[in-house]
Amino acid sequence: MRIFALNGTRPLGQEIAANAGVALAAHEERDFEDGEHKARPLVSVRGEDVFIIHALNGNRDGSANDKLLKLLFFIAACRENGASRVTAVVPYLAYARKDRQTKARDPVTTRYVAELFEAVGTDQLVAFDVHNIAAFQNAFRCRTLHLSAKGMFASRISQKVPEGSVAIFSPDSGGVKRAQLLKEAYERASGKAALFGLLEKRRSRGIVSGELFAGEVENANVFIVDDMISTGGTMLRAAEACRQRGAKAVYAVVTHGLFGKGAEAALAHPAIERTIVTDSVAPFPLERDLLHSSVEVIPSAPLFAEAIRRLADGGSISALLGDDE
Repeated sequence: MRIFALNGTRPLGQEIAANAGVALAAHEERDFEDGEHKARPLVSVRGEDVFIIHALNGNRDGSANDKLLKLLFFIAACRENGASRVTAVVPYLAYARKDRQTKARDPVTTRYVAELFEAVGTDQLVAFDVHNIAAFQNAFRCRTLHLSAKGMFASRISQKVPEGSVAIFSPDSGGVKRAQLLKEAYERASGKAALFGLLEKRRSRGIVSGELFAGEVENANVFIVDDMISTGGTMLRAAEACRQRGAKAVYAVVTHGLFGKGAEAALAHPAIERTIVTDSVAPFPLERDLLHSSVEVIPSAPLFAEAIRRLADGGSISALLGDDE
């Protein structure tokens, strides 16, 4: 087995490899003056089961497009050099939000990205809390595995609120299933029932509307769950609605902390007690003081490492995620 981590995801890759009990395999990446680049393994991959770790979020290390191409080219290079199987381990999958046509002549970018992975010979793709699981699974013809942070979040919620009522809340109707799964995971982990709620949200031409609020949150510790946080507007809108209805405390629970422009205002807002994220796209583009005071980070490396071990050894991924309970 060979585990590679491309530049930009190397710190997380090192943690994953360490948890898997192996060292990262050596590779080379070169960027040319005109913007082109190349990457190659520096060890033999012939006959090897190869895992390539790379998150596709845009940041100072490169745009989402640059990272996607680098990953695709490296997968192709490993296949070219005789790897028996190549698995892309993608902690954050770019373009997963555009999974259907919502306006005339819209692209279905999720499917186009899937075709690119298939074209370079990807055998398996492991993703982490994608925007829409059904769209993700239907877009790919190669094998896909979807990892979820629900178990990690459920444990953290149990630790934060040993006593008192807990409400799991979705900030929009599209995230209801995600919130329901976290509610079930929390109830299994804690042995206690949780409340549930959601806020209506509609977006058209950049304008967000919708006032329907469902669920009871008065005197509850509310955990608003979403797959990603960028500007934080959606999360803050839901948090303020919960506070107005008597929530005792409100926390944001998000897998991917993209933290785009404007996120600082949402993170520092008194409506949100703390924001809990994984390290899927670390390092975060936040000031150190704000990061330490407003954000809690849960390591994802143990989950990825165990998934890689099970894929290499033929173990059960469903058992890992608790999906066969």
